Amino acid sequence: FRYLRAMPLKLTTYYRGNQIPDLPGSNTFHSTELFHIYEATPGYTPVLIVASEQDRPVAKLLAALRKSVRLFPPAIIKRCEIYGTGEYFDPQSDKEAIFSDMLKRLTDEALRDSFLIEFRNLENALFGYKAFRANHYFAVNWLRVRNSLHSVDRVEERFSPSRIRQVKKGLKNGAYVREAHTSEEIKQFALMLHKVYSSKIRRHFPSMSFFQHLANKMLDDQHSRIFIVIYKDKIIGGSACIYSDDNAYLWFSGGMRKTHALQYPGILAVWKALDDAKQRGYRHLEFMDVGLPFRKHGYREFVLRFGGKQISTRRWFRFRWKWLNWVLNIIYE
Repeated sequence: FRYLRAMPLKLTTYYRGNQIPDLPGSNTFHSTELFHIYEATPGYTPVLIVASEQDRPVAKLLAALRKSVRLFPPAIIKRCEIYGTGEYFDPQSDKEAIFSDMLKRLTDEALRDSFLIEFRNLENALFGYKAFRANHYFAVNWLRVRNSLHSVDRVEERFSPSRIRQVKKGLKNGAYVREAHTSEEIKQFALMLHKVYSSKIRRHFPSMSFFQHLANKMLDDQHSRIFIVIYKDKIIGGSACIYSDDNAYLWFSGGMRKTHALQYPGILAVWKALDDAKQRGYRHLEFMDVGLPFRKHGYREFVLRFGGKQISTRRWFRFRWKWLNWVLNIIYE
């Protein structure tokens, strides 16, 4: 135990969803619901760390271990991913100190099975700096792209002129977009997205059951939505969004642009996600993975035409191999 404000801090690690007690919080990325989704998806192993003072939860941190393909040398490895730096329930608590303890526990737990730990989508790029360094993590500069929705009347106000024309043409040429309603629609959406997903966007694509679990666990409480682009009764595009507090996040999107170029399915899928988030009162929509800042990234160039802004941030990494981690710490110091 570590003493914080004269009270002991207890850390509890959960590996099974049926053992997790009722917990407070509104951050979807550290929720019990997302834990259950990871748990039910092949290839994922969730880990939830809960910090308590006098049996009262004060913070939680959710991580997901997943299988990943390494190209060189060829191998299937496990990596651990965390979105953000946890959720904290007491505004008076020393969040940095609590995070330091949770990070130490997570690092010890994850490195037993994972080759790499990655913290991404940080709200505050400076939070936890000392704790990360003390646990031998290194930071890599990254970019975020998000659209401000609260400062416009219509999301199209900040679209490029060519993007507005493409949305209009896609609808005029017979495509339409709506929310997916049935298990079969979600299945067809996942199959379509799996076929068209380019490695230029991101290499990892989850099991198709992930989207079904996402819908089953989060649709009822409005924490997720899946939109589908339809043309002649066929799903040709779509997007999957997740919602946390007053922000929307576009997690996956794509479209069959080679076979249905005149319908602009990928563009309509993003447009609908933005328009729906605006209509439902979210302040921002963030695109989940837009790449490194020092290299061109096709997906980032694509989404920027919807009027979003680039924001500098960082990601923190830790490798299991001590020699590799030591070298990278020197490079990125």
